[in-house]
Amino acid sequence: MPDELANLDAAELERRIAALRDQMRPLEQQLAGLRGERDVLQTELRRRERSSHRAGRADLKAAMREGRFPSVADLVAAGESASLDRFVYNLKTGGEVQLGYPGARAQSLTFTDGVNVAQATDLAQAGRLYLAGWELGSPGRSGVRVHFPGTRQERLVPTDEVFARPADRNEG
Repeated sequence: MPDELANLDAAELERRIAALRDQMRPLEQQLAGLRGERDVLQTELRRRERSSHRAGRADLKAAMREGRFPSVADLVAAGESASLDRFVYNLKTGGEVQLGYPGARAQSLTFTDGVNVAQATDLAQAGRLYLAGWELGSPGRSGVRVHFPGTRQERLVPTDEVFARPADRNEG
């Protein structure tokens, strides 16, 4: 075909291009219409996902207010010996957080005796430190260090504002 095109004059090439454009126009219009329909459906899906997420977060906040999930302070005081990863942690506002520092390999709780600092990587260690009189936090600053999953954003939160709920066994 390139040899055949080389023999055509410019006017013939322009005519063929115009004919192809005329053939493409209805297809492009149809494609634009299909894309519009797809976008409407995707918008509806996102609206439903947001609504579901909002309702789930409201249910979680209600469950925390009702006392169905213990605070981190209550969990440590209970003396359980489970891994910190057996639980999902949420702020009282419903946002999910992880314990400890962003980028750490494992979740942890920081304890202080007023001068020294120790890290507990499971509830058994946390319980031993708590029974020895250590408090959650660092010297002069009580609380639980949390960070938002997937971010470097961290903060120290009062111990009664972080709640633990059992992790879904089906989540990785």
